[in-house]
Amino acid sequence: MAAETLTVIDNRTGQKYEMPIEHGAVRATEFAKIRTKPDEPGLLLYDPAFGNTASCKSRITYIDGDKGILLYRGYPIEQLAERSTFLETAYLLLKGELPNAEHLAQFTHNITTHTIVHENIKALMDGFRYDAHPMGMLVATVGALSTFYPDAKLIFDAESRRVQTHRLLAKMPTLAAFAYRHSIGLPYVYPDNELSYTGNFLSMMFKVTELRYKPNPVLERALDVLFILHADHEQNCSTNAMRSIGSSQADPLSALAGACAALYGPLHGGANEAVLRMLQEIGSVDKIPAYIKRVKEGEVRLMGFGHRVYKNFDPRGKVIKKLANQVFEVTSRNPLVDIGVELERIALQDDYFVKRKLYPNVDFYSGIIYQAMNFPVDMFPVLFAIPRTAGWIAQWLEMVQDEEQRIARPRQIYLGHGPRDYVPIEKRPEPKTS
Repeated sequence: MAAETLTVIDNRTGQKYEMPIEHGAVRATEFAKIRTKPDEPGLLLYDPAFGNTASCKSRITYIDGDKGILLYRGYPIEQLAERSTFLETAYLLLKGELPNAEHLAQFTHNITTHTIVHENIKALMDGFRYDAHPMGMLVATVGALSTFYPDAKLIFDAESRRVQTHRLLAKMPTLAAFAYRHSIGLPYVYPDNELSYTGNFLSMMFKVTELRYKPNPVLERALDVLFILHADHEQNCSTNAMRSIGSSQADPLSALAGACAALYGPLHGGANEAVLRMLQEIGSVDKIPAYIKRVKEGEVRLMGFGHRVYKNFDPRGKVIKKLANQVFEVTSRNPLVDIGVELERIALQDDYFVKRKLYPNVDFYSGIIYQAMNFPVDMFPVLFAIPRTAGWIAQWLEMVQDEEQRIARPRQIYLGHGPRDYVPIEKRPEPKTS
């Protein structure tokens, strides 16, 4: 018997079940042993949206929502945001340890040499309407990559996994920038391997006629920090999609396209866009009290405050507020900033929000920062997908090498009809009208 167990007594039969507790969890299959008849299916656990179900064991990201802690491989997100770079953080997530100078240089080189995409990808991109959403184009083109690299199907080959990792991290910014350029009718800008990861992305986005694009170092670093903050976040919707698709042994390029599709939703990758819409709806600082009143009355939601995981301050929110001030020093001050700052001040002093632990999260300022850097709102989920690629791949690599991993197959509670006979169409009753 395990050192820690949960004892469950079935009041129907009086039978006692001892269930081992491991890492603060009980295996759901233990409950399947509880049944009243041999031919009766065992007890199911009903958990919509996986609110309290662990679907895997992981060593990548740790979150303590009550204390406002986020760790990548044990390192606090605040320290990484202050001292690390995105590619160094990506290496950490993927390999488990921070690299030395030689390994980081080689990793950076491997990413840089894969930034070019096949010319046929451009032809695919050109097939979209001019007003197609950049995220929709990204989902399609990432999925198409699997047809260009059939070796990606060799998921149990370590060298193939390494190559796909480099390809995805390298090509995501290129595909993202191409989607943006297509949407505004500008020619595509090829990668510049002399620039940093984020500097190259800014070049592919915003270069016009200059011979070489020179990114503003403050904005280049700000984007790097934003990418670090968004690199991974445990078993969220898109990460769950990456693991679930990958569990069928699909190639990682296809699985990542599915993760992008999950991120596309407004409840996930579009949350910072919702903050901007809210601030635009408020319109001016003097209208904030009226909006706060509407929030308390349940008419509208306060976007960018609170988090499903964090019951305290989102640690990323603290970092991003400091970052916002640095960005606004070199960009024209967004008029929404003053509304955001005052809204935050009022909310943090109002007992209604304090009691409910509704503190600013990472989405509250990120949208304002992106807008100040001239990224259009449609690009916000795309900007989320680029850095989250590192986390998705790390999670996929862990899943593929997990000996306990099987194809994802949730159970259901069936509430429909029991067995019934087919009725010929001429004998069926008239349908009820509502």
